[in-house]
Amino acid sequence: MRMLVVDAFADRPFTGNPAGVCLLTDAAEPAWMQRVAAEMNHSETAFVRPVDPGEGADFELRWFTPRVEVALCGHATLASAHALYETGVARPRRPVRFRTLHSGVLTVTRDETGRLSMDFPACPPEPVEPPEGLAAALGVRVDGVGRNVQNDLIVDVADETVVRDLAPDVRALAEIDARGVAVTAAADPGRGYDFVSRFFAPRVLPGDAEDPVTGSAHCALGPHWAPRLGRDALTGHQASARGGHVHLVLRGDRVVLSGTAVTVLDGALRT
Repeated sequence: MRMLVVDAFADRPFTGNPAGVCLLTDAAEPAWMQRVAAEMNHSETAFVRPVDPGEGADFELRWFTPRVEVALCGHATLASAHALYETGVARPRRPVRFRTLHSGVLTVTRDETGRLSMDFPACPPEPVEPPEGLAAALGVRVDGVGRNVQNDLIVDVADETVVRDLAPDVRALAEIDARGVAVTAAADPGRGYDFVSRFFAPRVLPGDAEDPVTGSAHCALGPHWAPRLGRDALTGHQASARGGHVHLVLRGDRVVLSGTAVTVLDGALRT
């Protein structure tokens, strides 16, 4: 089976968020996919296989972290579409439609510059009281918290510097009831983007639990920031060590996330 590693939300290698993309010809057992994802050890590995177009999609898409299968993953969807276009499996001028288990049909298009745009469900957060221990786990003052249907927490802090300097207690953060925690603030003036964020998911990601660039989190960050900034078209910067930009446009209950990707490895999975 062909296996690629693609840096998503990146314009050059070794930036953005790397994802494994396994191009399947037939259905695979979930336990096997989980073992492959653990072997790859990226935040997510995607598994793509063709399906009958009469079902309303072109490919089935599933995402696994090294620990669990997840319901939605933006950067690995971007990486999967990039891999399909680059390998010639998908036609250059046609959208790619992915059938997913929990997030419906996701459509990705590519423009003449190579930028990929993903049509995702918006997941706006609803205000909640800060969970006990959250501020201590993050080590910063929390100015507001929202929770969305993905069970992600969107945490407002004072400014961009606070976001960039975060050094959370990952073990304590894992005790918080949340799939992940996105910490965010308005961008400093003149940055070229509108807001900044970092995303931590100690319950599903290994190591320091920080995801470099998180497309699914921007399904919440977009609706969170659009009314505050008075615009439906925004650019977010995820300020991890690798870093990456996510362009987004709110369209009712959908959000279009855009970015570019770069293949850094193309090989064969032998087992």
